Amino acid sequence: MDKSRLKKILDQVKSGKLPVDKATEQLKNFPVENLEFARIDHHRALRRGQPEVIYSPGKTDKQIIEIAGRINKSGCDAIITRFEESRFKAIKKVLKRAEYYPDARMVLILGGRKKKPALQTDTAVLVCSGGTSDIPVAEEAALTAWAMGCPVDRLYDVGVAGIHRLFNETDRIKKAGVLIVVAGMEGALPSVIGGLVDKPVIAVPTSIGYGASFGGLAALLGMLNSCASGVTVVNIDNGFGAGIAASLIAKSISRVEK
Repeated sequence: MDKSRLKKILDQVKSGKLPVDKATEQLKNFPVENLEFARIDHHRALRRGQPEVIYSPGKTDKQIIEIAGRINKSGCDAIITRFEESRFKAIKKVLKRAEYYPDARMVLILGGRKKKPALQTDTAVLVCSGGTSDIPVAEEAALTAWAMGCPVDRLYDVGVAGIHRLFNETDRIKKAGVLIVVAGMEGALPSVIGGLVDKPVIAVPTSIGYGASFGGLAALLGMLNSCASGVTVVNIDNGFGAGIAASLIAKSISRVEK
């Protein structure tokens, strides 16, 4: 349950349009709904401005449908991460408004009658990737930030192997309010971008690379040791975490009143 949904219930009670017992019924699972196999934190959307997010690996289709359905019923958007496209048909049969985003490996089910996430800030998030192979993680970050109410721009395949590709986009880089920079291999791109801008840079190491990249560990260590001051680093392949962090920063810079 988000702030607007709770406010609507309280306003209806105050005006006499909604009896107290019916309001109580709507709030009976607030803040926590216990499904035995999961305890849904319905208070999270009110407390943090984001609903619970479902990490799909390890969960059955039935569990995902139940959790997502309860989140959606509370009026919040339901987000499912790391979801395999082969499983989507089973979800779609029950959750009719579910939309699958294959590049991001995510499912988004909007609450209410929304056709897209409500804009919560006018501070733009720019997602950059070192290479095309980094796009799945970059798209996870981009879709997450968009679902959290941020305007999002993308700048892909601008890695250090052809640095002129990045310099051709200097204006777009400098216009962004927050930057998410996704890279594998040696993970150098965040350092380059971090030295060009006076905005927050969130670095995301990916597991893309040859043997000595150690599944993204080389990129992670390179980013942690960046000589560009102020570059912040999330975990390997954690596009979702970067998208959430970027949205929180963007909303702290500016907010769009609902």
